[in-house]
Amino acid sequence: MSTTKPTLIYDIGHHRYLNITARCTLRCQFCPKHNGSKQVHEYDLSLSKPITAEDIIPLLGDVTQIEEYVFCGFGESTLNLSCLLQVAKEIKARGGKVRVNTDGLGNHFHRRNILPELSQYVDSLSISLNADTPEGYLQHCRPKLANSYEALLKFIELAPQYISQVQVTAINGLDNVNIERCRAIAEQYGTQFKQRELDKVG
Repeated sequence: MSTTKPTLIYDIGHHRYLNITARCTLRCQFCPKHNGSKQVHEYDLSLSKPITAEDIIPLLGDVTQIEEYVFCGFGESTLNLSCLLQVAKEIKARGGKVRVNTDGLGNHFHRRNILPELSQYVDSLSISLNADTPEGYLQHCRPKLANSYEALLKFIELAPQYISQVQVTAINGLDNVNIERCRAIAEQYGTQFKQRELDKVG
């Protein structure tokens, strides 16, 4: 049995990333974990047990030295919502900044609008779109829940009503995905668009 401690917090530049769940609402074919790797940079993000706020908070470090705390691992952070909210509340109480990288399916999964809760402690959202059609989304993101693409678009539409900084991302280089149409969708909903490149993680 491995005695290696799980990587719950990892730094890239001046950003500190929080890895709070291995569960996900998607099975993206471009995700490294579906291609034999659990690594981002030199960090192994494998998790073998549920993570709680009590696991994370002692590891936060000096909030004044961190530009931004980002909830982002190989799982979907909003699936561990209680932990996310407790940790984000603590970061904000210490004067830090919080971003959540999400697949935008939190409302769909929880069957309610979680944005009012997120808005209390989250400064910015980065939402993965990754397709300009439902067919492209099914092909590349392989959602576990029915009607996920429609739910994602609704989340993108709602998000700016609750959180002032909302960015929508898509990966350039995926078959049957028009990156400029992804940009148009993001801008249609009043969000910023960021183009990512295939096989570049973190």
